[in-house]
Amino acid sequence: MILGASGSGKSTSMRNLNIEEVGIFNVASKPLPFRKKLNKADGATYGTITKSLSNAKLKMYVIDDSQYLMAFEMFDKAKETGYGKFTDMALHFKALIDLVVKGTPADCIVYFLHHTQKTELGTKAKTVGKMLDDQITVEGLFSIVLGAKTENGKYTFTTQSDGTDTIKSPMEMFPAEIDNDLKLVDTTIRAYWEFDGIPEGPSTVSPIESTKIDKNKVDAIKATAERKGINQKSICDAYQIDKFEDMIYGEWKEAISKLELRPDKKINPLDGLI
Repeated sequence: MILGASGSGKSTSMRNLNIEEVGIFNVASKPLPFRKKLNKADGATYGTITKSLSNAKLKMYVIDDSQYLMAFEMFDKAKETGYGKFTDMALHFKALIDLVVKGTPADCIVYFLHHTQKTELGTKAKTVGKMLDDQITVEGLFSIVLGAKTENGKYTFTTQSDGTDTIKSPMEMFPAEIDNDLKLVDTTIRAYWEFDGIPEGPSTVSPIESTKIDKNKVDAIKATAERKGINQKSICDAYQIDKFEDMIYGEWKEAISKLELRPDKKINPLDGLI
């Protein structure tokens, strides 16, 4: 995921890509900010993106800008009443991410270029409604979140959080700041994770991620939930399990990460879902 405000250089970062290596889902049908011709599908929707990624022929795709998928759906449903429409919008976006993670080849990378919004806690991915923020945290579904920024005419990507945003990348993958070059980013990711030679076919969940957690991890999440003042049943309900012992490692890791972002109950008691 590449996060950034309008004009921060997200789309411009595609300037060094070649026409034969990338497919661009141009949701807002806007012209590319450079002269080079690249393959793009203007007016891309969930339907067109899903159809293409379900039978991915390329190793690299870009959704530009991905938050417009939610924004345009919100306008389409503007006259609908009730909260159901917001649930639908959240589920559609989550389903797209699930398809990318589970339904594309392991060496196929899909880049979400996404606008940001400011909150009292800092800068985050722009969303619609509260479901994605309260229940999931969109950036938590991505291993890499880079931040596009411009300063004094220079366009760069930040690769680690400054404490006020959700930027992140694996240890030693990138320097703290790099040129806003998606070709460079893609090459670096493939070298870091040794994508050369990966067999074709849908990616699979790591065996470690899918194993049941042991007693130490059960005790750890119980203690963390207690310290944060979060009801244990609420956490279990969020992951559709009966008890912490039913958690797999991937769920436990995500839950612990989200809980640690909460203030301790002695500072600001909180209840409800994580």
